[in-house]
Amino acid sequence: MSLSSNLTRLRLIYIDIVNIENRIYYTMAINLQRPSGSLSGSSRTESTFEQIPIINLQAAQAAHADHATKRALADEIRDACINVGFFYVKDHGIPEQVITNAVAAAKRFFALPQPAKDALDIHKSANFKGYTALLGENSNPANRGDLHEGFDIGWEDPTGASRADDGAMTGENVWPDGLPGFREAVLAYYHAAVNLGKSLFPLFALALDLPEDFFDDKTTKPAAIMRLLYYAPQTGEVDDRVEGIGAHTEIVSLRVPWMLITQCFTILWQDEVPALQVLNNDGKWIDAVPIPGTLVVNLGDQFARWTNDVFKSTVHRAVNRSGVERYSIPLFFGSDYDVKLEPLPSCVSDDCPPKYEVVTAGEYVKSRLEATYAHSQSEH
Repeated sequence: MSLSSNLTRLRLIYIDIVNIENRIYYTMAINLQRPSGSLSGSSRTESTFEQIPIINLQAAQAAHADHATKRALADEIRDACINVGFFYVKDHGIPEQVITNAVAAAKRFFALPQPAKDALDIHKSANFKGYTALLGENSNPANRGDLHEGFDIGWEDPTGASRADDGAMTGENVWPDGLPGFREAVLAYYHAAVNLGKSLFPLFALALDLPEDFFDDKTTKPAAIMRLLYYAPQTGEVDDRVEGIGAHTEIVSLRVPWMLITQCFTILWQDEVPALQVLNNDGKWIDAVPIPGTLVVNLGDQFARWTNDVFKSTVHRAVNRSGVERYSIPLFFGSDYDVKLEPLPSCVSDDCPPKYEVVTAGEYVKSRLEATYAHSQSEH
């Protein structure tokens, strides 16, 4: 090989090294010199998403995870929250057996005779807990109803104690008779999911350029509502006005109490039947396909208010046209009820002033519950 050829090769190698170093230095500069309030002008990228990111939480679950590891995870979460509004989590720390037991319990409940389920109708509960019948909700006013049944619970100590000062949700859960082990299996998953939700807040704080413990005193008694959901198969002629859950964000519908009220995010377990879809910026429905060993996290309206719309809630729906039954378990995770939903300091600036009136989380919950309950009462 000639000397000129060797020089050319060396020159190209040198250019590659310089480019790599420049990218490294640029990334370091962004991470180390991120200014206060830099998120206030954040917006979604021009390139619309075609898939939902998967984030591995194993490193964050370690007892002595270092700050750099958490910072890297927080950057992944921030990108997902700004550009997609959804992400999967793997290695989330909830034992598979706990999930299996809760799903088996849900199947036993929804297989009960209809009168046994109707005895626990949510409209009989002063604190919006219990059973919702098929087509009893409608996420999308353009549709005829949501093709699912639901069973809602709130916080309850395994000993049976409920929490005081839970605002509109203060009060006990209702449980079916004749299903031994049902309550224990459901509560075991509920508390495991709540613990996962609490472990995500430090990462959300870092993603928002806030101290890691920023949310600690705001989630001492978090508003965590969980639903067991059963989707009947949509067979025969397809009616586009009937979906498992109609298109919605976690904000807008006044007929589905827990998919929209005042949560920061939802933690969703879904079975192997594909149904969940997320609407991207081009108006295309992207399948949130079931991935074994993962849970789906999506943002809700409380984070939208708190972050001044830096984090956004993305339109999504569930359409079960598989011809088989489907089950899912969403847990809707919000802050303590007495927390003021003031815009976070990193999400406002002179160019991006606060967009929302400051209210407490409890006031916000109450206003949504009153509207939901009044509307659904008129149909009974």
